[in-house]
Amino acid sequence: MKTMMIYGATGYTGSMIVQHALDSGIPVTIAGRSEDKLVAMASELNLPYKVFSLENPSEIDEALANVTVLLNCAGPFAYTADALINAAVRNKIHYLDIAAEQDSYRLAEAYEEDASAAGVMLLPGCGGSVAMLGCLAVHAAERVKYPVSISLALNVAGSMSRGSAVSAMENLSPECLIRLNGQLVPKDPGELRSFDFGSGARECFPVTLPDLVTVWKTTGIPDISTFVHVSGIGFPQGDLSTLPDGPSAKERESSRYQAVAEIVDAEGKTVQMLLDTVNGYSFTAIAAAEAARRVLAGDAKPGFQTPADLFGKHFAETIADTRITQL
Repeated sequence: MKTMMIYGATGYTGSMIVQHALDSGIPVTIAGRSEDKLVAMASELNLPYKVFSLENPSEIDEALANVTVLLNCAGPFAYTADALINAAVRNKIHYLDIAAEQDSYRLAEAYEEDASAAGVMLLPGCGGSVAMLGCLAVHAAERVKYPVSISLALNVAGSMSRGSAVSAMENLSPECLIRLNGQLVPKDPGELRSFDFGSGARECFPVTLPDLVTVWKTTGIPDISTFVHVSGIGFPQGDLSTLPDGPSAKERESSRYQAVAEIVDAEGKTVQMLLDTVNGYSFTAIAAAEAARRVLAGDAKPGFQTPADLFGKHFAETIADTRITQL
């Protein structure tokens, strides 16, 4: 029987993905490093579980026996992506994750040749902003003849989970990047831009998002810049370990996300598209479970893939009540 392993299943987002996967009828094995938490979840949901760290390749290989799809939900991904991508290629298992960090995407590029040779798919960012912005970018690109540049802005609403805050803190970099003429180059992080997410212009600051890699891969647009506006409570301060697991269901319901794509063609024509969706954590959990369901059903291609390429530009619109419209 084809089965999915969710590594990092007891985390805030991982646990939501487990529930959505079960609701979709996906055979799930939960896994991670914390035995106590895994035993409790396995007992409550009547699921098989595996406890293993990522230091010993033979231990990982043993745990991955009979697994078809591996979904990595254990951040910071700087500590988990390399070992699990390597193991997935070695064991001929499709790899998915929910990373918002550059590491998984750079690694997917680096491992693409080996993955393709092994018939293994690498699909980092199967949920979250990569799925949102990738689909939005394709919608925008198809509305002009020769797209030459695209600016993507994400409106982040509500509070952060503890895991997201830790990952963000450990991956903060003084270098802000854009893609220019197909190459990643530094950009002044102080150059703000305004975007309208549906309720008036909002100042957005430039950030290095994974979409600099994935949108380039999907669309081939040579100039890409990414921005964020934080309309929630902002980045948590103080001791991050004291934060709650993440926003409650009620908080998520009241904090929808939006994103804007502004695309320019070779003649200077500009088109803007708006995406409106549920809270990012809710979107990620639903989208990751749906992506895994499709991959288990055979929707996979060897090598490094993006959600928009693999599932098509309408993938984001199949998640909850996501809407994409032209401004």
